[in-house]
Formats: sequence, C-alpha cells, structure tokens
Amino acid sequence: MAYRQTTTKTTFEVNNVIQPIFTGGSVALDHGARILATTLGEQAVLTELNTGKQLAEIEGDGEPISTLTITPSASHLIVCSRSLTMRIYSLKVSPDYDSIEATLVRTTKPHATPVVVLAVDRTSTLLATGAADGAIKIWDIVGGYVTHTVSGPSVLISALHFFEIAALEDQASNKNKKNRRKSTAEEEQAQDDSVASKFRLAYGTQDGKIRIFDLSKRKTYPVYADPTSRREAHESNVQSLDYSPELHALLSGSRDKTMTVWLWKEGAWRGTPMLRHEGVEAVGFLNNGSLMYSAGTSGLLRLWDTTTHQEITAKQDAKSEAESIVSALALPHKNLVVCAQSDFTLALYRTPSVADATKKSTKPLEPFRRISGTHDEILDLVYLLPDQSLMALATNSEDIRLVSVADKQPQLGDEEEGAAYFGHDVALLKGHEDIVMSLDVDWSGHWVASGAKDNTARLWRVDPANNSFECYAVFTGHIESVGAVALPKTVPPENSEAFKNPLDHPPAFLISGSQDRFVQKRDIPRTSQKGAVSTSLRRLAHEKDINALDISPNGKLFASASQDKTVKIWDSATLEVVGILKGHRRGVWTVRFAPQGMPGIQGETGTAVSGKGVILTGSGDKTIKLWNLSDYTCLRTFEGHSHNVLKVVWLRLPKAADDAEDEAAAAASKAKQRIQFASAGADSLVKVWDANLGETECTLDNHEDRLWTLTVHPKTNMLVSGGSDSRVTFWKDTSAETHAAASSAALKLVEQEQQLENYIHAGAYRDAIILALQLNHPGRLLGIFTNVVTTNAPEEGSLCGIKAVDQVLGNLSDEQIFLLLLRLRDWNTNARTAPVAQRILWALVRLYPANKFSNLSVKGARGQKSLKEVLNALRVYTERHYKRIEELVDESYLVEYTLQEMDSLAPPAIEERDGDLVMADA
Repeated sequence: MAYRQTTTKTTFEVNNVIQPIFTGGSVALDHGARILATTLGEQAVLTELNTGKQLAEIEGDGEPISTLTITPSASHLIVCSRSLTMRIYSLKVSPDYDSIEATLVRTTKPHATPVVVLAVDRTSTLLATGAADGAIKIWDIVGGYVTHTVSGPSVLISALHFFEIAALEDQASNKNKKNRRKSTAEEEQAQDDSVASKFRLAYGTQDGKIRIFDLSKRKTYPVYADPTSRREAHESNVQSLDYSPELHALLSGSRDKTMTVWLWKEGAWRGTPMLRHEGVEAVGFLNNGSLMYSAGTSGLLRLWDTTTHQEITAKQDAKSEAESIVSALALPHKNLVVCAQSDFTLALYRTPSVADATKKSTKPLEPFRRISGTHDEILDLVYLLPDQSLMALATNSEDIRLVSVADKQPQLGDEEEGAAYFGHDVALLKGHEDIVMSLDVDWSGHWVASGAKDNTARLWRVDPANNSFECYAVFTGHIESVGAVALPKTVPPENSEAFKNPLDHPPAFLISGSQDRFVQKRDIPRTSQKGAVSTSLRRLAHEKDINALDISPNGKLFASASQDKTVKIWDSATLEVVGILKGHRRGVWTVRFAPQGMPGIQGETGTAVSGKGVILTGSGDKTIKLWNLSDYTCLRTFEGHSHNVLKVVWLRLPKAADDAEDEAAAAASKAKQRIQFASAGADSLVKVWDANLGETECTLDNHEDRLWTLTVHPKTNMLVSGGSDSRVTFWKDTSAETHAAASSAALKLVEQEQQLENYIHAGAYRDAIILALQLNHPGRLLGIFTNVVTTNAPEEGSLCGIKAVDQVLGNLSDEQIFLLLLRLRDWNTNARTAPVAQRILWALVRLYPANKFSNLSVKGARGQKSLKEVLNALRVYTERHYKRIEELVDESYLVEYTLQEMDSLAPPAIEERDGDLVMADA
C-alpha cells in the first residue's frame, strides 16, 4: 500500500500561555482593582486581575527590581532597581482593559543606595521613596522634581504611608493647656493637627522606629511606645503602616510579633500593642476603621475588632512555610485583600461586610482565588474532567496544582467568587511529602495518579462540581522515587454504571515504576482507603531507573522505558515480559502506545497493518523510534531534535473514515488518513511529525529551556507543552484554517489575474496598472507601460502617453511608489527595457517633488537604507544610459563627417545625353 503525501500544510499557533508573573518582591494594585503590577526578576509585569491576562511586560535595566508601585489612578508605574535607577512610566489603559501602553517618561537616580520602599498619596501626585541608607524623598510624579527631603535615620526604611488628617477637637489638650509647656514637640503637632486637611508621611525603619513627617511644616515627629522614657514603637522591622481618618488612628505591624494601634491622646500618639505568635508582615484598617487585618509568617489572614482589640476570626492552625505571607495590600472599598506568599502565590481574599463584621466570631478566611506567580519547573501535566476544562500540573513541588483552562472570565464582583478563568488556580492536591514527578489520568478525567520522590504513588478523585479534591488511596512499596505512573484508559460500555457514574468507579489498577528498577501493579480498592494499599504484583523490570510507563488502549499490555536503553512490553494481568525493544543508544525517556483504530503505517522496511499495533519511544540519543508490536522490530527512526527527546504523544486521528457510507469507502478513507504525532525535547522545541513519511511537519518554538512534558487535547488536537522555563504553552491546531485561507487566497488570486487580463485586453490601463502593482506582477506591469509609452496616438500634454496613466502615477501611495521604483530599477539595468523605465521615471519626477522620494515611508527592517539603495541604483544606471547616448551622438558626428568626405572623393557620375555618354555636371 503506497502512502500518498497530501499538500495540506500542518500548522500550529500559540493560543494561550500560562507564564510567570511574580517571582518575589513588590506587588501593587490600582484603586479600581483591575491592574496588578508584579516583579519578575528585572522585569515588571502588568496583569488584568479579572481575567489573568498579561497586559504588558516592562523590560528591566539589567539589575533586579528592588521595589515598584502603581498609582491609585493607574496613570503611572514607578520601578526602582538595584542599579540605583528609578523609572517612571506613563500608562495608557484601553477602555476595555485589554491592553496597556507603557511609555517611559523619566529615568533618575533618586538616592545613593537602592530604593527599597515606595508610597503614593491618594491623589496620585506625590511619591515617597525610602532608601536602604535611611534617606527619604518626596517627589512630584508629573513634574519629576523633589518637593521634600526627610532627614531620616541612617537605617533602612522598611515602611512608608501617606495619610491626610482631618480637623481635630483637641478637647483634652485644651483642658490642660495652661499646665503644659508651650515649647514641646507634642504641642506643636497638636496645634498643626487642628488645621483641616494636612498631609503626613508615616515611615518605619528596620530598627523599630516610627516617625511622622508633616509636609506643611517640614518637621518630623516621633511615635514612642512610652513617651516618657522615649522607648521606640517596636523592637524590630516595622513592616507595615496604615491610617484610619475616621478614628484618627495609626496602625503598625512589626516582625517583633506585635501589631499596635496608635491613638492621638493628650497631645501624643498612644499605642496599644496586640501580642501575637508570628512575625507581622502586613496590617491595615477595614470597614471605615471598625476592623483591622493582619498577615504574617503563619500564612493566615486574621481579622481584629478595633474597639476590643480581639481577634474575631475563629482559631485556625498555621499553614506550611511555603504559604507564609510576606506582604499584603488591601482595597477596603472593594472588600479585597491580596496576599503574596513565600511560594510566589498571590492569594485573593474577600473581607466581610460591616453587617457580617458585627458577629462575635467569623469563620477563618480562605482565598477565593489563587494566582500562581510562577509554576517553577513543570515536570508533568495532564488534562482533567470529561470536558478537559482543568489541568493538573506537577511543578517541582509536593503539591499538585489544578489549573482552569476554561475560557470563562469572571469579574471580581461576580457572586460566584470561585468562578475560574483561564490559568486560575482551582485547587491544590496536598498529600505527598516530596516533589511530584509524574501524573496520569484515566479515561473519564476524574481520577488522577501521581508518583513522587517520597517513594509513594497516590490516586486522587477530582470532583470540582462538589468542590471535592481528595486522595482516594496511597500506594507504598517502592524504596526510591516513583518516577512513572500509569492508569488504564479503556472506556467502559455506554450502558454500564461505570460509564454513567465514573466518580464512584475508580480505575481497575495502577502501574508504578521507580528508581529502584521495580514495576508494581496495584489493584485499586472499590472504596477510599485512608491507609496504604499493598502491592498486588511486583517485578524487577530494568537494570536502571524507570523513566516512563504507558498502558495500551485495551489495557492488556503496558510498556516501561528505562535508562538502560530498553523498553519492555508487559502483560498487564500477569506482569510477565512479552517483548523487548532494543535499538536506542541512550536512556529512553518516553513511550506511547498508538491509539485504537490506527490505520497501517508505512515504515522503512514494511507496513504495520494489523496485529498488536505500533508504539513510539523517545530517547536521550535525540531520536524517536516507531516499533511494530507484532514482531518488536523498529519500523522507522525519526531524527530532528538536537537534544534528548523527553515526551511523545499521538495526535488525534481525522474522522473522515468514520463518516464513510460503506466499508470500502471507509477503508479507502482510512488508508489516506494523516497519521501524526508530536514530540518535546530538551532543545526547548515541539515538533510535529508525519508517521508515514518520517518527516517533520512543523516545529513549534515558544520556550526558553528544556521541555519535560507534552500532552494533547483529545478533541481539538490542542498541544500543551511545559518545562523548565515555568511556562505552559497551548498550541492550537490551525491546519484547517491555514488550508482554508490558502484556498481562498489562491481563488482570489486567480480571479484577480483574470481581471487583470480583462483590463489589459480592454485597454483599461489605469485599472490594470493599479491591479498589477497590487498583485506584484512585474512582467505584466512592464507590458502595460510599454504599450502606453509606444502608443501610436499619444495624448497631447501627457507625460507618458496617456493622461489616465499620468493620473494613476500621480496618486500612488508611498508603498506603491517604492514598489514601482524597485521595478524601474530592475528594468533600467537592461538596455532593451531602459527606454520604458526612463520614460516612467521621468513622469514620476515631474509628478512629485524631490523630497517625496527621499521621505518615502518604507516598511521593513532595513527601511530607509533600502530606499537609498534603490534610488542610488536608478541614478547610477541612468547616468550610464545618458553617457552611452552621448557617446552615440559623438559617434554620429563622425559618421556624418565620413559620409561627406566620401561624397567629395567619389568619381563624377556619367549620364546619357542625346545617345552619348557624358560626365554629369558637378
């Protein structure tokens, strides 16, 4: 059976990317809770918070960002780096928040040491910068100049906060006014505070000091825990400050495990500390000052009653170290708090309303949305659920992340706060005690198997409809890391209970492979097991680590791939070897059985038509091999990757054969099906192959490091790749669209060419020239101009022969003029076509001013350089033609002189007169 290659081109395009947006550092949010600014190394990333869409990526200056902020009005982004520079960007946001245009408006070096903290006032006009050496400056954001310089201590500034105080009824101080000394700093501040609308800047330092700077008086006032002894506010870093205008109260949080409320009493700030058992990283007021929140190393967001100073959230256990909160920011008017965790996850919390806050106890706050700042190194991924709307990621962590890949885009105001958008973290599967290395899923998408470095395999039951994500069973028995797991994917009969209710019917068994070189088969219990499940069958499978497993579509066979360069085919029931595949020169990283219904594949030595089918393997020797399972021989070797091949997957077969009316037509259609598979390698590339031809159909490049994993959507052929660059790329199969577009373009081209022929035949030179330029047909264009220039009836006053053509030439766009100049340059190099080129060039020079040609808007990377080269070529060849004509004129004088001289030397003519021959008269 001969395989006929189709002319349809296979194409894939990037449809979506889940990529890092936060790797530690500062986080900022605008007043409308729409634009999230985060730090990604030396880059700043702007993300639309509702949809998770990355709007802009601000390139760095070569040094990591030390801090950043965004103004409440989202008008400016301020970025400071360790190179001591501060960059201010003007932001132009589209009305639908679909894009942002960031323009650098100013770069300056504000301090002698790196800026470590920033603050912007509520009007988005003032910016405060705090440096590592304790210096503080206040800037006009738009003007870019310094308005105030604060003489702070020579200690790192750890917190800044602008606030505006209202008029105070200083009754207590007026009562005892006669008994107080007039020169005290406390009285000066009391008198200042009696004036309405005064701006202040509160700042905290690394050694526990809190100071308040009066912008109008340009004076700094201390905040003491004990004004008498002048004991400082805290004993360690002041990490966060906030102010409540309703209470005229200041709130501070410190790493000395205290949170303190400061009230203005008797001409001084009086603090009430609230002792805690964790370092405080963030504090703030909520609900017009009636509530306070705190967050810190325990990973918990706590709520406190401002009046009683008691915690109103129910008692809760501390979270893991990875979930400890390092910073937080609040938008009280949106009832929103965003916390940044140690594992670079951004957790979004809803704070209770005023009515709910009156209750004595509030249930522990849990995030309604999680945004993974980075997924770290992605080791494996699989689609979940029947509609493939979820994806499980193994991300160099002991937890498995479930990420939504649905297209729904909820708003922060949605009633359903758990609604998922593309890339949103839905849940974490917690249970493993070390890094998860491999994943697999059953036919239904509800059951997920995982293998980890804790020497265990686990089976998980995923039911997002009921918000249930539980570990169903734990499988022990291996003494080293479990690097591969596999579940059977045999679909039960449609009328069976297992098909109708897959959540209550787990897979029949699980296969696991480990670095201990053993494979184990585990019969899965019909009910959930809290303890470990014992091994059903166990075999020493290979001489080295087992890298991959795969179960055949009918579940009767499974394959194991190992670092010992072999792949073994096993009987699933007895765990006995039925075949060994030998041929790779390095360890085998991936193995995949062909799907059911696969038509015969033409190999290098023959065709696998029937029998057990075929299987793919990928190896560290940079090759992919296709094997015949009937005799375990290699059918074909695919070469193209420049590094280890780490994953292979089969693409979905076309459905043409299923739609055939009879068996003969079905067989013929099936034989013509395009059989393709994809591979991912350590060279960061995804390649799509034609299994029959052994050739690469296309190469996909959107990663910067090795690709560990690759999967395919079973219905749409969407490829998903992930690897060491923390990026998950979704590749849409656009082959059908590409074919349709190519067919449409070809049909349109035929129609336009026929139209061009009609114009030329009818003598409609005006329309013909425009269409010939559009189609880029230089031969046709030359023919048209030749007919125009050499016309037998040139129109009077026309530059080229026909006035309609003059009009066309005088109304060309810059792109059309440049294209015509290119053609004139080519024609001008040939003596045969040069006269036509010169005539048209002369017409162009007469129709346009000289600066028109030098200022043409030329597209392309070379731009003006290309234009100069074209004009220079026209000049050089035109000069050459004129020189040739001048030489011809000079030669014509010589010819004329020669002819005259020849006439004078010629013998006199003889003529006949009256029958006699006589000499003719001179």
